[in-house]
Amino acid sequence: MKSNTLLNFSKALFAAAVIVAASSSSNAQTQTAAPNAAIAKVADADRGYLVKVGDQAPDDFELVLDNGQKTSLKQLRGKVVVLQFTASWCSVCRKEMPHLETDVWKAYQNKNVVLIGVDRDEPLEKVQKFRQDIQVTYPLALDPGAEIFGKFANKKAGVTRNVVIDANGKIVYLTRLYDVNEFNEMVKVIDGLASKASLKASL
Repeated sequence: MKSNTLLNFSKALFAAAVIVAASSSSNAQTQTAAPNAAIAKVADADRGYLVKVGDQAPDDFELVLDNGQKTSLKQLRGKVVVLQFTASWCSVCRKEMPHLETDVWKAYQNKNVVLIGVDRDEPLEKVQKFRQDIQVTYPLALDPGAEIFGKFANKKAGVTRNVVIDANGKIVYLTRLYDVNEFNEMVKVIDGLASKASLKASL
């Protein structure tokens, strides 16, 4: 009898230890996740962004393209959208745009992905010449007064940034300047979203 009592007591102690350990692990994960989220938010703010990954993208604006067509994020819902904030005077933009042309636009334009360059506060003629000079075929949109830019980033911050928006309108990736590793990571994210969209369409 005494043996059984000791056995049951040992089992109870073991169960209690497991519960305490699980609780400690869960708390540690929560404490780790919170700082990571805070760090990501601060990092985006440091780069001039007003939005962060996980936010619903602002969509209360119209995109007037350099070919005269109009669209909006609301109209493009269901597609993966990449907004590239750019300007003709930006040397880093000029360096990045050929890569956007080949690695994003040409690679994914038929895979439910839309790439639109948003040209900061320049007139139509200059935007059209810019696209011809840089030899990209993806559309550029006008952004008088940098009003669209200002919905995503501080107007005092610079261009050369990409905002990747998923089919549900949520921001999933942000870039700043042209960092090869960050750019390649963005392409991987776009590829995953495109594959997911293709799979969904085939079901």
